[in-house]
Amino acid sequence: MPDAPTAVERVTIRKVFLRLVPYTSLLYLICYIDRINIGFAALQMNKDIGLTPTLFGWGAGIFFWGYFLFEVPSNIIMDRVGARMWICRIMITWGLLSGAMAFITGPTSFMVLRFLFGLAEAGFAPGMFLYFTYWFPAEYRGRIIGCYLVTLPLSVAIGAPISTALLGLDGTLGLAGWKWLFLCEAAPALIGGLTVPFLLTDKPATATWLTDEQRNWLQGRLDAERRAVESVRVYSIWESLVNPRVLMLSVLFLGIGVASVGIVAFLPQIIKELGVSNMRTGFLVSIPYVIGSIAMIAWGYVSDRMNERRWNLVISCGFGFVGMLMIGYTVGTWWAILATCLATIGFYGMKPVFWPLPSEFLTGGAIAAGLAVINSIGNLGGFFGPMLLGWLKETTGGYSAGIYVLSGFALLSTVLALFVPGRKRAAAARLGQVPA
Repeated sequence: MPDAPTAVERVTIRKVFLRLVPYTSLLYLICYIDRINIGFAALQMNKDIGLTPTLFGWGAGIFFWGYFLFEVPSNIIMDRVGARMWICRIMITWGLLSGAMAFITGPTSFMVLRFLFGLAEAGFAPGMFLYFTYWFPAEYRGRIIGCYLVTLPLSVAIGAPISTALLGLDGTLGLAGWKWLFLCEAAPALIGGLTVPFLLTDKPATATWLTDEQRNWLQGRLDAERRAVESVRVYSIWESLVNPRVLMLSVLFLGIGVASVGIVAFLPQIIKELGVSNMRTGFLVSIPYVIGSIAMIAWGYVSDRMNERRWNLVISCGFGFVGMLMIGYTVGTWWAILATCLATIGFYGMKPVFWPLPSEFLTGGAIAAGLAVINSIGNLGGFFGPMLLGWLKETTGGYSAGIYVLSGFALLSTVLALFVPGRKRAAAARLGQVPA
């Protein structure tokens, strides 16, 4: 267990949390609603523009190739120019491209715009993870990331009924419902982007809303942690790109991404086949992601309090694997919703345990690059998951085979989690007691 915090520590962390986490969480909520609304648009859009399940899977996933190509440069740029201006740029460009999705006319324009959308949004998620290393000591990062990322499953829970309601505007002013969905859900990104330069602070040194005592304590604590990590080894940006631990974490996150994004892209269509309306589909899709939200906050808190990462990661990834197996077995029945709840507990519970790991051995530009590499490779799961599930659905006529294939990727992540250094070992490595 970590030592009890001092009075200045408690007040400072609370103040920083309230200032930064709710606001950045809202930005991520906007981001993810824009990212996953494609699954709900598909309920009308696929027929209108001639998308087969395979073409839809490719288009839903090609977004992540844009992410992959620009994520590392994006994070390095943010580390150099500051979060305020760079996050503002990301949000405005992705908002414009998200709204442009309303004007697609066929598979080609669908693919091109989804790719450009991913290129524009690249760097947002790892940029926020990097941003939190500027503000929160290591022992707080699990619960902070859990509270921040809770908007990821919540975006499905909130976005599902909103998106299906917007589909109900079909025919208004001569526009299809799916076009209204893209236009209306792009607006918050543009508005949010314009607020970023005024509401974000780049680093503690420029935080006028902290007292001198609070600012000095926080900067001193973060500087001490950085020196401890660098006392073991200092990695350059280029070394971080090929570091074995970075690559292992990348593959681990890739496995979870294949399974989790594959299922979320097709879940509205899977539930729709139970014979329910679009609106009811939206509400049913939201149930597993409410459960995932709770799991994310709880698991981040538990991992921090236990001061342990490895076994929490193994168990959470294992939940995802077992849940996917159960979805494959029960798909086409109402039991599949319960199975999806189990899977989302694992998929979202692992994130606050996983994302603090790179800062255990990387600092400075190396952590900016390392976080981006992990997220960019991992996010390719967002391409392979929908593509595989769509192709296997079209090939076999059902969802089960594809879901079983995706579960194999979750199993790979569970096995790799066994090789993650435990928190105590990582802490010892920082003090130079064992090799990093």
